[in-house]
This record gives sequence, C-alpha cells and structure tokens, in this order.
Amino acid sequence: MSNRYYATGRRKTSVARVWLAPGSGNMVINKQPINEYFRRKTLELIVRQPLEHVGMLGKYDILAIVDGGGWSGQAGAVKMGIARCLVQTDEKLRKQLRDGGFLTRDSREVERKKPGQKKARKRFQFSKR
Repeated sequence: MSNRYYATGRRKTSVARVWLAPGSGNMVINKQPINEYFRRKTLELIVRQPLEHVGMLGKYDILAIVDGGGWSGQAGAVKMGIARCLVQTDEKLRKQLRDGGFLTRDSREVERKKPGQKKARKRFQFSKR
C-alpha cells in the first residue's frame, strides 16, 4: 500500500488522523461527506486550502478521523494532516506548503480561568463604593 499516505494534524485540542490516496477528490470526515460534517462553507474551504495551494484539488481521495475540540479546531487539524500527507507524496511540495504556512503547528491554546476572575483575563466589575 505505498500509494496510500497517512499523517496526523493537530490544532487547539483537536487531533486528525488523515489518509490520502490517489482518486477523484472525494473527502470523507468521520464517515460523512465533508459538506455534511462541516456544515459551514468556510470550514470546508479551510480543509481544501493545502490542496488548492499546490493545485491538486481533484487528484486525491481523503479519509479523515477527527477527535476533540470544536469545528474550527477540527478543520485546522484536518488541514494540517492533508498538508503533511502531500509532503509524503512529493518532497518538492514541502517548500511551497511551508511558505503557505500549512506545515506549522498553530500552538495557541485556551488560557486557563484564574481564581477570583470571571474568565482567564476578564475580571469582575470593580466597585469603588
């Protein structure tokens, strides 16, 4: 099975396991078509970005299993997984994907809530009198 590629993508608290195989551009995420799983068009566009960037939109079938986080984090995780798979298909794509920012792990995480405050940075209203 050398024509099937596997990579892991991460974003926020989401982890995506992505398989890429030559095909007609069919995308399945968690056993659902991409347009059913990611109901917002913007999330679909995020997932397709690395393929569009290298001009291989209809050339590969994608199967992804995503776990954890919310919709945005999951879309970002799948995007990174696809980019890593594309590098495995052709090492020459690495620079192009790196310049596009698809291979860099976005390390931003949610800041924890602090005691005596409403949220991580927001405080309760101050009353002078």
